[in-house]
Amino acid sequence: MTSSPSDNAPQHVVVAGAGVIGVSTSYYLATNFGIRTTVVDPTGQVASAASGKAGGFLALDWNDWSPVGQLARRSFSLHQELADTLGADNIQYRRLTCAALSVNPALSGRPSGKKLTGIEWIKEDEVQVMRSLGDESTIAQVHPKLLCENLWKIASTPQNEGGVGSTLLKGRVVSPAYKDDKLCGAKLTDVTILECDAILFACGPWDVNIMQGVKYHSVVIPTPRVLSQSVFFDGLGDPEVYPRPDSTAYCTGFPDQACKVTERPGEEEVRPEAASRILEAVRQASGATGNDDGVLSASPTITQACYLPSAPDSLPVMGLLPTKYSNHNCFIATGHTCWGILLGPASGESMAHLIATGECNKYVDLRQFDPARFPNIGLCQS
Repeated sequence: MTSSPSDNAPQHVVVAGAGVIGVSTSYYLATNFGIRTTVVDPTGQVASAASGKAGGFLALDWNDWSPVGQLARRSFSLHQELADTLGADNIQYRRLTCAALSVNPALSGRPSGKKLTGIEWIKEDEVQVMRSLGDESTIAQVHPKLLCENLWKIASTPQNEGGVGSTLLKGRVVSPAYKDDKLCGAKLTDVTILECDAILFACGPWDVNIMQGVKYHSVVIPTPRVLSQSVFFDGLGDPEVYPRPDSTAYCTGFPDQACKVTERPGEEEVRPEAASRILEAVRQASGATGNDDGVLSASPTITQACYLPSAPDSLPVMGLLPTKYSNHNCFIATGHTCWGILLGPASGESMAHLIATGECNKYVDLRQFDPARFPNIGLCQS
């Protein structure tokens, strides 16, 4: 069910980027304010880059010490609300546990005869130390691509079916368009002007001059049963394993250094040696050799790579674009690093409220993420 837009709110918003931030914003503009969006993405698809290739790990309190703590807690709550609304099975949402396991061969082993408790699927003789990182009250997971697709399904519900009729367009927004010093649309690379009265740039590491990307590779491995414990290994390169409810395990680690991203969305090169390194590390850490003697011994069904967007201070960049854009309803939301899926719903909710009302909502103070903290921020129009 959607609301009706107020007289002063934008009637049509162009969203550049169909990842979790852009799609979440479109969802909340539709459901909370009745505002239609046109989402423009270079691939013409939802979640073609990091939002479709991430692990979907969700933690309630891991960011309590940081400026994103408030945003993380609100978003963790919204993930549960979305699971209730969209259907947990439809987005593979569930609660689970998480542990840190030390498998560093340089460490002395645990005391002889001492049994480690709480290990679900790792061969115990591979582990020196085990530490719980959370249980079902603080840890959850979601399938990022399924989440984005289901959010978009609601946002794009046609008007004759009770929705706002948001649309998805293949293309790239290069700049705002003005008429009489007032925003009138979004200019695309083919010089088409999409009429609108607000623009949100949610392009991840692309199209904003201050942004960089950190490239991660990942593999998805079938498991012989459904596992329910995410594991962060300490040692052997510190790989991470996020089991999913469809009897697969998402495995990642060994990120590249942050860089200016030149590969385009959906066209990220997968380096075979990087994928093999992850596979070898998680197998060695878990006690599997690939000879059907462990839960991670199967061959991967998916190998992939993506870039996680990062600002110079590693905090999200959310709010009005400063300088010449600030009086023209041009907004930005990016820079959520490795927490993009966790922070996506609350970021979308917050940006939708800011775009529709001009104010922060009661849950998240966006001022700490103000783009104006970077005096030279601007759009890359090439």
